[in-house]
Amino acid sequence: MAFDSFDPDPFELDPYSERITKAYETVGPAVVHVTVEDRRGRKGAGSGVIFAPDGYVLTNSHVVHAAAKLEANLTDGRRFEASLVGDDPATDLAVLRLLATGLPDARFGRSGTLRVGQLVAAIGNPLGYQATVTAGIVSALGRTLRSSSGRLIDSVIQTDAPLNPGNSGGPLVDGAARVVGINTAIIGGAQGICFAIGIDTAADVVAHLMRDGRVRRSRLGLVGQTIPLDPRLAARLQRRIASAVLVAELQEDGAGCRSGLQKGDILLDLDGEIIGSVDDLHRLLTANRAEQPAPARLLRQGRLETLTVIPALEG
Repeated sequence: MAFDSFDPDPFELDPYSERITKAYETVGPAVVHVTVEDRRGRKGAGSGVIFAPDGYVLTNSHVVHAAAKLEANLTDGRRFEASLVGDDPATDLAVLRLLATGLPDARFGRSGTLRVGQLVAAIGNPLGYQATVTAGIVSALGRTLRSSSGRLIDSVIQTDAPLNPGNSGGPLVDGAARVVGINTAIIGGAQGICFAIGIDTAADVVAHLMRDGRVRRSRLGLVGQTIPLDPRLAARLQRRIASAVLVAELQEDGAGCRSGLQKGDILLDLDGEIIGSVDDLHRLLTANRAEQPAPARLLRQGRLETLTVIPALEG
């Protein structure tokens, strides 16, 4: 049997392996296996990542929503009951609290600085196999996903790091062992098309959940429908998007109704921001717009009009 005359150090890793190993060894101890039981006794599971040593865990809303009992298992075998601090179905994110201190925690990076082709690793508990790491690259940036609330989640990371059921809520980690995303979805039947909520979005949501237990947004109290505009009309209105939002229904005494909106109005823009779809309207109705008068351009029976609308705080 012949061997290579060059005998490398068996403990020396190539650069790729070095980065994946570092990511796993640094972040892995902060990854938890979340087990869930609902009020009917049905059980589920997912993943999460501890982001503060006093027991705060970031995970997906769909993993823990409507749970009656929550538990988190660490990679070192410790097990803790968990309580729900708050969840936000609109971004599929949630924060849990473990009754413990001095826990291993992971460091957040920046998803806004990621580049397509960059190395990433996913850590979680796929199909119940605890503390599993898979690796891949950032396949695309700026994707959108539809959340369970019907809103679009913006700035989603697409990766080919393999995910399976149970990975949901676990961290997506860069080569410097920083959490850059929260793994949330796969495309069934496809290979290597997986998605993570960018950590920049998650960090903002976490701040709201820890302060208020929820993310508050504003609303107009209407049912909207995205409709196409005649291209000639769009050109005349100097719109780069040939679509708008039809007011299909109005909540009685809702913010839109009080502001003078009528069923059949076609919303074109709000406070100078183009409304090309219902998703555009959702994005514009942030909490800081609540109770703040804003001009809204619209078409009413073919006439261009401007109304001052005052969105209400959601909930």
